[in-house]
Amino acid sequence: MTDGLPMAVPAQGLPPRVRIHEVGARDGLQNEKAVVPTEVKAEFIHRLAHAGLTTIEATSFVHPKWVPQLADAEALFPLVADLQGEVALPVLVPNGRGLDRALALGVRRIAVFASATESFAKANLNRTVDESLAMFAPVVARARDEGMRVRGYLSMCFGDPWEGPVPVHQVVGVAKALRDLGCDELSLGDTIGVATPGHVQSLLAELNEEGVPTSALAVHFHDTYGQALANTLAALQHGVTTVDASAGGLGGCPFARSATGNLATEDLVWMLEGLGVETGVDLGRLTATSVWLAGELGRPSPSRTVRALAGRTASATVQSPTSQSPTSQSPTFQSPTARSATARSPKE
Repeated sequence: MTDGLPMAVPAQGLPPRVRIHEVGARDGLQNEKAVVPTEVKAEFIHRLAHAGLTTIEATSFVHPKWVPQLADAEALFPLVADLQGEVALPVLVPNGRGLDRALALGVRRIAVFASATESFAKANLNRTVDESLAMFAPVVARARDEGMRVRGYLSMCFGDPWEGPVPVHQVVGVAKALRDLGCDELSLGDTIGVATPGHVQSLLAELNEEGVPTSALAVHFHDTYGQALANTLAALQHGVTTVDASAGGLGGCPFARSATGNLATEDLVWMLEGLGVETGVDLGRLTATSVWLAGELGRPSPSRTVRALAGRTASATVQSPTSQSPTSQSPTFQSPTARSATARSPKE
């Protein structure tokens, strides 16, 4: 037993392993008011990789005037490209120009960002849903011709601040259109955090009935009503094995004012390890990373798990994964299963 919790055994009806699609460096930081230095972003991504995350969304190639925080995409990506042999580093691209910029830097995975509602499509892309899909069509086709994997984000899948509850059939229609364009994976976004477990399972069931396999789906929850973990569990029970999360619970959406922070990666890992579901993530190193980044941002992490674990070792020094100093030490945080007192390799 560790921290009063019994050693977990795999829970019945859940996948043995979940892949975490880490969005902290892009979705998590994009709404920060103060510009985060490029070197800090690069260090953040390296630390996330060192903690065992194998998919880390690095940045976005949108026009700098729309998301100033990510205006340094060309400067950032070369600083982390060395990770591409072991870590997937997808980037967000909105159009053909964004794809050109990504290709020039050797990016291997991209994502496009669609909406299930007309109101958010207008707010986010200044286009209707159909117009945005038409814009994405040549981008996805060209990316696939270049051998890239393409993810399709689908926002406002459960509720929209302007339109209210979003009908399931409306979401399914746009999801199928993204699949028809050639997206390998669809991330279903609860952009303003209003989903409930029953709604999640209803949407997943209808997507399956309309020919979209669970294997092609990921979920992306926000924690506005404290339902992100419950919604994630509902998705896992349906067979979903890819979950988006943001280290330290960073993030929101600059185009949806009611969007609060993303599901914290540490909170997700704590729950999954308690259920006996493998992630390959070292919770100690991940928590240390969020403690370090909170210091860089000048405010505490919103993640409950980070606050709980970091509170025990507040005086510990956090070591950079690129540091060569033999005297620096990382704080030791224990997960629910605490398989080892030493950090696991990111390759595990």
